[in-house]
Amino acid sequence: MRMLPYERPTEHYDERIIELDEQICSLIRQRKEASDNNPGFPPFERIAEWARRYGLHDAFLKSLFGTMLNEEHFRPMVEPLDFRKHIPVLRSVEQRERFYTLTSIRQYSNASVIILNIDWEAPEQTFERHEIRQHYSYELFIAEGYDCRMMNGGSRSDHASYRFVVSPPLPDDLSGVVFRFQESSGPFDKMEAGEEVVFKI
Repeated sequence: MRMLPYERPTEHYDERIIELDEQICSLIRQRKEASDNNPGFPPFERIAEWARRYGLHDAFLKSLFGTMLNEEHFRPMVEPLDFRKHIPVLRSVEQRERFYTLTSIRQYSNASVIILNIDWEAPEQTFERHEIRQHYSYELFIAEGYDCRMMNGGSRSDHASYRFVVSPPLPDDLSGVVFRFQESSGPFDKMEAGEEVVFKI
């Protein structure tokens, strides 16, 4: 998803801690290297123990480790530039009473934009909480070397649509390209993975 510009929350900074802050950055890098950039999440019991030992708040440490778990979502997203053409795809997949559609791909000089549409039959005149929650976030996987990021998405009681930016751009000839969409509970929640939808071109 696109990140809003981050503004410095205060002009104050105590220069006496600058070396400590640099050490924190160094430790984060060491942590990534030691875990092959797949650290997981510490058990809550261990977090509670560290909070007591170092006089920190339990919720603060959970938020800190949660943020480090999702560093990839803070990478800058490529902004598509210089629209070139539409490539027709016209593929659909029906799974678990949902109808998934890829109609076309927008080609730009530096990226491709893919739109996944999902339709399903919803009871008339209802908009209950469980219906809103049946559609989560989606991650797109194509092949090694492609950075796939969800730009935005939205849904109503019987339809959802998600836009993804892919860089570098896909070839104009999509023969052999496989699009894998993995449903998840959100970019900051690694606990639940749902339906996988595959389009083979």
